[in-house]
Amino acid sequence: MQTLLALLVGVLTAGGVYLMLRRNLLRKIFGLVLLSNAVNLLVFTVGRAARVAPPLVPEGGVVPVEPYANPLPQALVLTAIVIGFGLVAYALVLVYRSYATLGTMDAEQLENGGYTQDAPVVNGTPDAETIEVERVDEALPVSSDAHSPQPLLL
Repeated sequence: MQTLLALLVGVLTAGGVYLMLRRNLLRKIFGLVLLSNAVNLLVFTVGRAARVAPPLVPEGGVVPVEPYANPLPQALVLTAIVIGFGLVAYALVLVYRSYATLGTMDAEQLENGGYTQDAPVVNGTPDAETIEVERVDEALPVSSDAHSPQPLLL
């Protein structure tokens, strides 16, 4: 069982690293999810997850009845799941906003501010007069009332 779990951790880690090395930001997030699942499974594996009694103290007892499951890996993984969910939700919102603003999810184009890499460069910025560049600066409508809610574009 330990060998199977170790192989599964390796496969999840390899898949996560492969996805995180891609240029698409959404694939990077999926790679992050795979890596966090691999780490959670690794913590369970190292903590010797076994099918034994839960670590509960019987009524009138002082210590749990032997053998019992180690509660520490379970607590660590539960905490990691909650933190990982928050991190993925935040990353998805950042990717959505960058896509709505710049019109791309390509990490290399985001480094250039939404311009393609083969654009002519003048004074450190792409020359907009010699190339036609599509930018989606108008993706989010600007309201005259600063307190009115903005529509969510999907």
